[in-house]
Amino acid sequence: MSGDLVKVRDLAVRFVSRDRTVHAVRGVDFDLAAGEVLCILGESGSGKSVTLRALMRLNPAARTLMEGTVQVAGRDVVAASEREMEEIRGSLVSMVFQEPMTALDPVFTIGQQIGETVMRHEGLSKAEARKRALELLDLVQIPSAERRLAAYPHELSGGLRQRAMIAIALSCRPKLLLADEPTTALDATVQIQILLLLRRLQQELGMGVIFVTHDLGVAGEIADRIAVMYAGRFVEEGSVREVMRKARHPYTQGLLGATVHEGMRGKRLVTIAGAPPNLETPPGGMPPDICAFAPRCERADAACEQGVPALDGAFGTHRARCIHQIAEAVTC
Repeated sequence: MSGDLVKVRDLAVRFVSRDRTVHAVRGVDFDLAAGEVLCILGESGSGKSVTLRALMRLNPAARTLMEGTVQVAGRDVVAASEREMEEIRGSLVSMVFQEPMTALDPVFTIGQQIGETVMRHEGLSKAEARKRALELLDLVQIPSAERRLAAYPHELSGGLRQRAMIAIALSCRPKLLLADEPTTALDATVQIQILLLLRRLQQELGMGVIFVTHDLGVAGEIADRIAVMYAGRFVEEGSVREVMRKARHPYTQGLLGATVHEGMRGKRLVTIAGAPPNLETPPGGMPPDICAFAPRCERADAACEQGVPALDGAFGTHRARCIHQIAEAVTC
């Protein structure tokens, strides 16, 4: 699906130090339309959060090499100066982080942190900023909003802190909202409340959203499209219905098989054998450029070691990076 809000082509992110190089993201392509929700799904270490942070250039500058094309609302993020990025962050793109207790400043009140953002980007007076902060706390359904403006982060529950983090992210009416596993640290009841809130706000404000998670249930609840990531690459992409009902890549099939859902009482969970690959460069050069999932895949054969298959569109909008699935699509 083509979109005009976000356009990413051949994105690669490497973390370089004196003794090693980590290839965290390797050739990621995707588009996002205004008002659309894309969920990037995968296990820890797959490159999800690094991809998300690359859209705001938040990966550590001193040791990060970023290549490819990243455009947000027509702005070139890769080529932008740091001064330009300061304008882009907050006003055009905002992020909701996984743990608000570390993302929020502990020595400033919630009202001060929201006010600082809108005064910086929109030039509001202190009184106008306070009024906007109160409106935002009401928008994210924080009870006793007037009193919460004067509260410090440690005085709020986990759910209220996350709502406050969302309020700060929305304070300058961004076109794109990035959410990095924002419900992971919350209990199930609060998690559902936050997901429903994000979905409602996204629809009301018309934002594009990229949501990172390792939870299939969360992905199914909030997303329009799902991109499954493994070892720094997208291995499958499609609508929620396509990916959940007819997974094409063996890794996605393994994730679905290992997920607990209704009606599984007495059944054995399917597990994915092995462990994710090491993305560091070993002595002598890069690892062989083959299908990264092949060592863990039950269907792998010699053909899987001949190169990395493309994220093929043989199934239309449902794409999978697997030579066996591509061959089946061609012959059916």
